[in-house]
Amino acid sequence: MNIVLLDSGTLPVPLTPPAWASEWSARPATRAAEVVHALEDAVIAITNKVPIRAADLKRLPKLRFICIAATGFDCIDIDACRESGVVVSNVPGYSAQSVSEWALASIFALRRNLFAYREAARIAWPGSPNFCVHGAPILDIAGSTLGIIGRGAIGNSLARLARAVGMNVVFAEHRGRTTIREGFTSFDDVVRSADVISLHCPLTDATRNLIDAATLRTMKRGALLVNSARGGLVDSAALAETLMSAHLGGAALDVLPQEPPDPHEPLLTCAHPNLIVTPHISWAATHAANRLNAGIEANLAAFHAGAPINVVNGA
Repeated sequence: MNIVLLDSGTLPVPLTPPAWASEWSARPATRAAEVVHALEDAVIAITNKVPIRAADLKRLPKLRFICIAATGFDCIDIDACRESGVVVSNVPGYSAQSVSEWALASIFALRRNLFAYREAARIAWPGSPNFCVHGAPILDIAGSTLGIIGRGAIGNSLARLARAVGMNVVFAEHRGRTTIREGFTSFDDVVRSADVISLHCPLTDATRNLIDAATLRTMKRGALLVNSARGGLVDSAALAETLMSAHLGGAALDVLPQEPPDPHEPLLTCAHPNLIVTPHISWAATHAANRLNAGIEANLAAFHAGAPINVVNGA
């Protein structure tokens, strides 16, 4: 079987080609316009974030399997794959520990204003009349309320870590839903009451710009927003404006609506002192990268054996 990896440059640890592959091509990156050419002879495609859409599938009659080198699968036209008989598998749960640790670390950094005090140590401390320098407020973690939107592997992992350090954890129900499931709190109540909101839900038509200007204004004054899920969940311009208005206490983002981002992306040019933006690496701890590769290899082997696993476009 001919296997093509469309974006090997996104993987921290190189994949090992399976022994049964008749041909293996690992492309560091593939533009959307190159997808059909890259996959024209492929039976199996591996992609992390390179989109494969319905128009591409119509021109790829040999393609039988897409292995997503990630958990989220919004880059794939799932319905078109189902109609074309192309099996799609993902790698669930591999990054839960890594992403949840990034989220909790960000909460610590923001609540305790670590970056402001790093600067204070360099600039204000040498000339201080006292042994310490007071400035930005320092807030404890214990006793604060964490609202989690999304109750999958990552959301549950973060809840476990947060409870261990004394946070009160609430899970948000879907926005607009009037029937509240056991163990959940209404979306509006979570937004109004949480000291920290952390996003761990997929990007769909229903969740795009879930955190918009109106939602941001509803959040508690001084609250924090953390997003390690998908950039499209948050209205970037509205978040930057809300931060600079001093309504929010800070934000941590590992994802942006466009990746790689435009240099003029509002959250890259925002000068708020308690804003953290990292380049989509919350998932990339070494242990998680090794688990991802093991999951990809297992998906490939299962498809080759005629018994696909982790299928996301089944009937």
